[in-house]
Amino acid sequence: MTALTGGLTAPSGAPRAWGTARTVLRLHRTALLLWAAAVAGLSGRLVWLTLVTAPAERAAVDCGGEDFCDSTVPGFGFGTPLGWIGTLVAYAFLGVAAFAGGALIGREVESGTARLAWTQSVTPTRWLAAKLAVPALVIAGGATVLVWVFRWSWEAHPDLVFQEWSEAAAFLARGPATVAYALCALAVGMLTALLLRRALPALGVSVAAMALLNLALTRLRPSLWPEVHRTSATQVVPPEHAWVLAEGALVHGRPRTGVPYWNCGGAPAAVRRCLDDLGVTGSYASYHPQSHYWPLHLVETAIVLTVAALATAAAFAVVRRRRR
Repeated sequence: MTALTGGLTAPSGAPRAWGTARTVLRLHRTALLLWAAAVAGLSGRLVWLTLVTAPAERAAVDCGGEDFCDSTVPGFGFGTPLGWIGTLVAYAFLGVAAFAGGALIGREVESGTARLAWTQSVTPTRWLAAKLAVPALVIAGGATVLVWVFRWSWEAHPDLVFQEWSEAAAFLARGPATVAYALCALAVGMLTALLLRRALPALGVSVAAMALLNLALTRLRPSLWPEVHRTSATQVVPPEHAWVLAEGALVHGRPRTGVPYWNCGGAPAAVRRCLDDLGVTGSYASYHPQSHYWPLHLVETAIVLTVAALATAAAFAVVRRRRR
């Protein structure tokens, strides 16, 4: 009976809550082992890239000033795999959504195991709390390790990194938004499974919902924090590594795009006449400097955690209503 009901009754003499949590770990030990292996493998690969691959690449181009050697671009052995690992870290929440909607909740609701468990000594609320809390701790712990190691690797050799800080995967993988998305995926997957009561549809809908949330926030990301807007009578040059949102010419003092001012060349007087003919009176640029990374990142993290909290509250409301 313990195996059938998910073992949700605690063994005699042990706290009931610990028995429920232990059962969740036992039932999903395969997923736990896979997650642990993924965290360990990716972390180990990042350590190897940082401590072994990057120094080796630097040594390979240090050959006494020969022209051919100096023209060799280092970083492909470091920057390329670092970028792929960053993508895996940033979008691991899609796997969490699939797990939560399919195996964690959807399968038990579809098979009737969850309702059978509710007729035993465990309440629906306690059952859902254990299903949420135990995976949340495991997922958040592993995601935090990956973020720390990835950020350390990224900052160790910035000149060998090909991605800019504003690129989608690098933006997420270097901060707590990665953890927030994973927790949100867990909550959304649980809610979807409770509503649909079918494992496979819940899996698909959970992944799609999280993908849409990420897509929406990616498009809104530039507006999550006020950008810097600069105008000048000459060319505006944004800071190095700035996330340029828009730039162009000022035509009679107003920003315009598509003005072919770059075709104006020759002597300074000829350039000035050409610009006057186009009505160009200066230039403008709107951008986020690199210092805006944390404000942008933390605002997005707060939004995702808010969605996670709402999905969690909705899941508990659904399970209470189903019990009645």
